[in-house]
Parts: sequence; C-alpha cells; structure tokens
Amino acid sequence: MPSSPSGHRRPQTRRTATVEFVRGSVRGSRRRALATLPSLFTLANMLCGFAAILVSIRGEHTLAAVLIGLSVLFDITDGAVARLVGAVTPFGLQFDSLADLVSFGLAPALLAFTLFSEGRDEWDPLGWVVCFLWVACAAIRLARFNVTIDPTADKRYFIGLPSPGAAGVVLASVFAFGDAMQGRDRLWVLLVVAVPALLMVSNVRFRSFRSLVSPKSGKPYGLIATAVLLVVGFALVPVVTGCLLAYGYLFAPVLVPVFAPLARLVPARVREALL
Repeated sequence: MPSSPSGHRRPQTRRTATVEFVRGSVRGSRRRALATLPSLFTLANMLCGFAAILVSIRGEHTLAAVLIGLSVLFDITDGAVARLVGAVTPFGLQFDSLADLVSFGLAPALLAFTLFSEGRDEWDPLGWVVCFLWVACAAIRLARFNVTIDPTADKRYFIGLPSPGAAGVVLASVFAFGDAMQGRDRLWVLLVVAVPALLMVSNVRFRSFRSLVSPKSGKPYGLIATAVLLVVGFALVPVVTGCLLAYGYLFAPVLVPVFAPLARLVPARVREALL
C-alpha cells in the first residue's frame, strides 16, 4: 500500500480498490445480462412453438397458427437484439436453430397434419410422409445453415427458403383456406407443405432482410415504412396481407426477375435499402 510523504499509509487505497472491484462486478453483471437477453427471445420462440404443438393436438388450429406467427416475431427479434448488444455467439446460434426446429419444423408439420387428417383411413400415410418431409427438410436446412460459413458469400441472400418463411406459408394458408384444408377430397392442400419443404433444401436464393431490420443498419426508413405497411395491412385485411407476404416471398425468386425493370422507377435510396 503506498504511503504519504509523512510516512503514513493512505487509508483511501483499500476503499478505492473496493469501489473499483464493485464497479467491475457491476459491469461484468451488465455484460452477462446483455449476453443473456437474446437467448430469452429465443426461449420465447421455442415456448410459442411448443404451445402451438399442444393446441394443434386439441384442434385449435387458428390459435396454433397465431402462436407460430409469434415465434416468427421472436425469431426476428432475437437476431436483431444479439447484433445490437454484440452477443452473437456459437451457443446462441445453436440454441436458435434448436428453437427453430421446434417452432418452424415440428409445429407447422403437426398443424398441417391435424388439419389434413380426420382419423385413420387410407390417406393418412400420405399425410405422414409429407409432414415428415417438412420436418426433415427443416432440420437439414437449419443444420446446413449452421455449418456453412463462407466469408465470401453474399450476406444479402439465403441459400434455400428460410424456415420462418416456409412456416409463414402454412400460417397464411391456415387463415385463408383453413376450412378447405380439412377433408379427404382436397389432397392438393398437401402442396402447401411439400413445396415450401423442398424449397428449404434447394439452392434457390432468397433475399435476407437482416440488413433492413438491423438496429445498426443506419437505414431506418425502409424498416419504418415496412412496419407501417404491415401494421395497417394486418389491421384492415389480415388474411390478404398474410397471403401476399407469405406467398410473395415464396415466389420472389421468380417474380423479382420479371418485375426487375420496374425497379428503375423506384427512388435510389429506397431501392438501396430493399435490395
């Protein structure tokens, strides 16, 4: 302990060290709390997916679709929060994928099967196969995303349809065609499951909007405009808005090249934010 010129020890030194220790502990606790915050949103994502499975078994299909929709919101939020607080970790990546497998793998497959199946008959095995195809493709999609790390890849695009986007197709279809999805004479509705499932494991590129929703993007105008349009759309015409959003994203790889010439009419700032 340092001494004063008179030879007496400074009584403030130990107190100063204690204060610094407390401050360091507080900073460390704050960092740990911030690092935990994204995982709480991931846990909420998994909780909603698990609840959707339970209510699907009870036949409450609309409620199950709403819960999966909440899972999509929590999945978007946990990534944005992780990037905001600088808490992107290997644990968070793996935990997010496990939650996504529950919410966007098992939950939509079971929701679709409980709508399709009315009991044991000759068509049920077809429903088993198609719904298992969904689960398998979702698992492959998530595993491939985790192990594929290419620094040269274009971060603006996903390879294959993201599992939340695929789940959105099922949700929109449940709200728009829920009654039509029940019954043995409407087997075409299994395409609602099979087509997005196969696109999840395809090499088709789908636009990633992470840059648009990132808190650090520095381009809030696209995010604000999108949020306002979605809120107004879901408030006024929720079914139409959901179908346009889900099916528009599903067919975006085909529609974008067709309407690309029209992009020249869009202001450069808006085009840069969206593309």
